[in-house]
Amino acid sequence: MDEIYKEYNGSIPEKLIGDVKKEVSKVKVTKVQLKEILDRVKKEYEAALISPGEAIGIITAESFGEPATQMTLNVKHFAGVAEMQVTSGLPRLIEIFDASKSIKTPSMEVYLKPEYNKDPAKVRKIASQIKESTLGDISTEFTIDITTMNVKVVIDKTKLKDLGITEDTLVKILKESIKGGVQVRLNKNEIVLKGKESDLHELYVLKEKAKAAFIKGVKEISYVLPVKRDNEFIILTSGSNLKEVMAVKEVDTRRTVTNDIHEIYSVFGVEAARQSIIDESTKVIQNQGLDINIRHIMFIADVMTSNGVIMGITRSGITGGKESVLARASFETPIKHIIGAALRGEEDYLNSVVENVILNQPVPLGTGLPKLIINSMNKKEKEKEK
Repeated sequence: MDEIYKEYNGSIPEKLIGDVKKEVSKVKVTKVQLKEILDRVKKEYEAALISPGEAIGIITAESFGEPATQMTLNVKHFAGVAEMQVTSGLPRLIEIFDASKSIKTPSMEVYLKPEYNKDPAKVRKIASQIKESTLGDISTEFTIDITTMNVKVVIDKTKLKDLGITEDTLVKILKESIKGGVQVRLNKNEIVLKGKESDLHELYVLKEKAKAAFIKGVKEISYVLPVKRDNEFIILTSGSNLKEVMAVKEVDTRRTVTNDIHEIYSVFGVEAARQSIIDESTKVIQNQGLDINIRHIMFIADVMTSNGVIMGITRSGITGGKESVLARASFETPIKHIIGAALRGEEDYLNSVVENVILNQPVPLGTGLPKLIINSMNKKEKEKEK
């Protein structure tokens, strides 16, 4: 059997041969049958290959452009919670392909290890540990005392207990969180804050600053929602901080994902970012009930990450990195590109489609790709050469 597999090395990708081996191991097949299977796989593989000189860029653009006209422009909500809204449809697709660094609704799907993901009480506790808690979240009242020029904060002891923090620990945390020489002390059920300056405006600023003071949890995670998916509980978040969430010991680091592609790139690298572009694009397309061949999505992801960094399909990204001056000029700001190229003394070798269309000459695609050369030597000259 191994000899038969070796015959097809090079003509069928290793991945497909591996898949055939896996499926064949489940049933009994003869050598003749295996050869027939591999011949069929080879035929299907060759039929799926793109012809040399095919305009794959144009086909991919059309494959996205036409279904994109059917996409909705609104956003959807999780369980009707306003804080958990997630951008979908065309705006999300534009975010992905523009490689936007500040996405509108960053979110995460936090998976938990098997020993934690079945018990709702454990999941809720982990969710509360992940959520960013500020002083405003665990307080019932903020008041400005004009007589003493202090800010007084009434603490909700139940919420403080849920976070597993004592009042003394809270004072220590606040001293680190609120900087700028602010005095923090405990007075019965209140936290008293006193700034450097005894000014009413400064007191108001201190009050607002105190409300946003970080107490516990993971920064940037403003809202958490435990939900049941299949046979386990996962935690959906509003906000994203992949690196810190993965440091939580109960979190399953192999499956936890974020919809922020740049964050995935910074934590896992460019290959993971490429896969994230594919996954996020596919999710948007499927949610809209559309069907785009996976090869087109993979092609765009490859183009966006081929240089080892994430480049958006923008004038400063992929288009700005094109070798051809005319191709760059055809996208946006043509005068800027042409003058810049003239100053640098650039040459355009007219190797691609756009620049040849601009100059009204045959494009190097399909039958326009090969160049025919006439051999003008006569028989005697050919014999001499031999």
